[in-house]
Amino acid sequence: MKEEKRRVPKLRFPGFTEDWEQRKLGSIGSTYTGLSGKTKEDFGHGEAQYITYLNVFQNTVSDITMTDKVEIDTTQNEVKYGDVLFTTSSETPEEVGMSSVWLGVSPNTYLNSFCFGFRPNQKINPYFLGYSLRSPYMRNKIKILAQGISRYNISKNKVMELEISVPNNEEQKLLGAFLQRIDLIITLHQRKLENLKLKKKALLQKLFPRNGECYPELRFPGFTDAWEQRKFLDLLDAQYGIRRGPFGSSLKKDSFVKKSDYVVYEQQNAIYDNYETRYFISKEKYNELIRFNIQPGDFIMSGAGTIGRISMVPDGIKKGVFNQALIRFKVNKDSINPLYFLKFMQSDMMQKQLTQANPGSAMTNLVPMDELKKWDVTIPSLEEQNKISTFINQIDEFITLHQRKLEHLQLQKKALLQQMFV
Repeated sequence: MKEEKRRVPKLRFPGFTEDWEQRKLGSIGSTYTGLSGKTKEDFGHGEAQYITYLNVFQNTVSDITMTDKVEIDTTQNEVKYGDVLFTTSSETPEEVGMSSVWLGVSPNTYLNSFCFGFRPNQKINPYFLGYSLRSPYMRNKIKILAQGISRYNISKNKVMELEISVPNNEEQKLLGAFLQRIDLIITLHQRKLENLKLKKKALLQKLFPRNGECYPELRFPGFTDAWEQRKFLDLLDAQYGIRRGPFGSSLKKDSFVKKSDYVVYEQQNAIYDNYETRYFISKEKYNELIRFNIQPGDFIMSGAGTIGRISMVPDGIKKGVFNQALIRFKVNKDSINPLYFLKFMQSDMMQKQLTQANPGSAMTNLVPMDELKKWDVTIPSLEEQNKISTFINQIDEFITLHQRKLEHLQLQKKALLQQMFV
């Protein structure tokens, strides 16, 4: 007789050997709806508060501060401590039915209309329940229930039919507390990373002079001379300074080949500072568009969509051309340190100038390149440029190190969720 497969997780705390019990969600609790019958006039004021959709979507355990005011009446369903909240719709099936446990104790708290609530009717650790419903095993089961075309929805009745595996109360408590500590460490790293980014932004504002001024607020010792006012064009190579990508008709998709030694660089390469490519062109097409090739030490900037993002082309890239959504810069190294140029273009001041809003419109567009060439810019000596760019680069490397630590922690948590639940 075939031995029945045991229902136990791959990774477990010592001392626990019993199988986990499988139960339908509907057998351990009941559901209720979010706010209904409300109009825009009911929101933004009142003595009650409602939990936002984004709060439920983002957090395994709801953030008790992510609420808004609402006028309420006694017919609505109040949220209680330990309730699980589910989003009912999303633009992708992978994001539908996200869950969050509410551990707030304030009265007069309600749920937005794009979510439903689930209230356990028996003892179950809320942290365990929250992490279990966010585990890859349960998320895969939930997203299968998503229905729709342009927007996906989920039925609370079908969610209640899903089975969840539950250990004894002591193991639930240990699991919930362990994963809660990991989330706390991740949150601390996120705050530290955001704090570093804010400090960098504040430093950049002080390391570059304000518009119309010739002296920065913060300087390295030994530098006292006024910064020199130059035309932006003077910072660029006299022959190949600025070039926009080729017209779309010069580089259409029917120009692409399955595989070759020549590639096409896109705006995502500038935005994400990553030089992986997905399109290839023939050697003949590359030679035809040779004016649009990029080389190590060049700069590419996104000119459509997410505009103004700039990247310095690294060594070792594949031969290729840039498409119509990019702008290439080549600098005059006798006038400007390339690394300084990069940090200068990435500065908050330059980004605001580059992505100016159209008058009377909320839309932003990249300034015309002919206009950019004529801009007056204030530049320090090459020696001071070297100091500034090296300093900012060290800060960027420190931020990157913390970003990698955070990503490593998030991957560790994901791996644990895969192995600690069934």
